[in-house]
Amino acid sequence: MDPQPVFYYDLGSPHCYIVGEAIMSTLPVVPEWEPVLGSQLPRSEQQQPDPDRSEVERLAGALGLQPLRWPPTSTWPLDTTRAMLAATYAKNIGRGVAFSLAAFRQTFAGGRDIGDETTVLIAGAACEMHPTALTRGIELKSTSLALQTANLRARAAGVTTLPAIQIRNDIYDGADALLQATAALTTHQP
Repeated sequence: MDPQPVFYYDLGSPHCYIVGEAIMSTLPVVPEWEPVLGSQLPRSEQQQPDPDRSEVERLAGALGLQPLRWPPTSTWPLDTTRAMLAATYAKNIGRGVAFSLAAFRQTFAGGRDIGDETTVLIAGAACEMHPTALTRGIELKSTSLALQTANLRARAAGVTTLPAIQIRNDIYDGADALLQATAALTTHQP
């Protein structure tokens, strides 16, 4: 049996949002969602001054997603450290996918800044995470260590940019990651 595919993502990446919205219904195998800080990868959309908004909007429209509402920020990339700690904590308690989708939607469908604590707490509430528990979970040393470990795991796997999908020893990344990963999994199905 092949190992489970891994979807590496950062909540501040609009391309990760697009893949996150489509991955569960597109891949023939349910992936593990692994939150990582894109800013700690060698080459990343997170390091670009500003994403190509018209391209992201086109991709979202092609998937039938509601029109994007961009966060009102003068700085890009977004500061996602707190949100990624929250996603890591959510993953550890079995709510990683639900929290991450809620956070993506708050950011790119609701136009809220994911670096803002209120946005993180709203995303947590959407998947039945109590604000106090989420706040304490973010501050746990074990949560910080788990996020650092995930970043190391991604780098060791060869992830250099997000979104990225790992299938066995192969990494598919960037805007076409989902398409490439789906093709790879489909050709390897018995």
